[in-house]
Amino acid sequence: MTFTATVFIGTSLDGFIARPDNDIEWLTSRGEKAGDLGFFEFFGSVDAVVMGRNTYDKVVGFGEEAWHFGDRHVGVLSTTMPADADPRVTVYRDMDSLIADLDTRGIKHVYPDGGRLIQSFLAAGLVSTFIISVAPVLIGSGHRLFGELAKDVALRLESAKAVGGGFAQLRYTVEK
Repeated sequence: MTFTATVFIGTSLDGFIARPDNDIEWLTSRGEKAGDLGFFEFFGSVDAVVMGRNTYDKVVGFGEEAWHFGDRHVGVLSTTMPADADPRVTVYRDMDSLIADLDTRGIKHVYPDGGRLIQSFLAAGLVSTFIISVAPVLIGSGHRLFGELAKDVALRLESAKAVGGGFAQLRYTVEK
């Protein structure tokens, strides 16, 4: 494996990335007050985006103007999405084929997006950095960023700062 993966994501203070019905309005409405939180600078360093099927469906649902991936490679990890569903993406059926293809393409920096996909990347030891923007809200239930882990994942805090709109941004490096 020749690439690194950086997670850049927003959560509620209680650790959720979406409500049980996948709604993220609680995040997007507050995010408008916070600005881009450094996302565009981060995104400029990425040469591939990989997302899960639910995240892909959410992005496509935002409309064509939300498809801001440019010439970056975009992959979707899904066992149910037809391989030819969208000519802008490569559909992967499993992590092994995804990793092999990213390596073959010479990808250096990957942005994994979507809760279950991030959990899969973490379980496979592929995440090197977390940039987590914590929204000033408790939503009580929903989809957690982190699921159950087979073992502890040691992290080193690189920074913690207030970034606007009441958000706090935490940056951690995964200790290998």
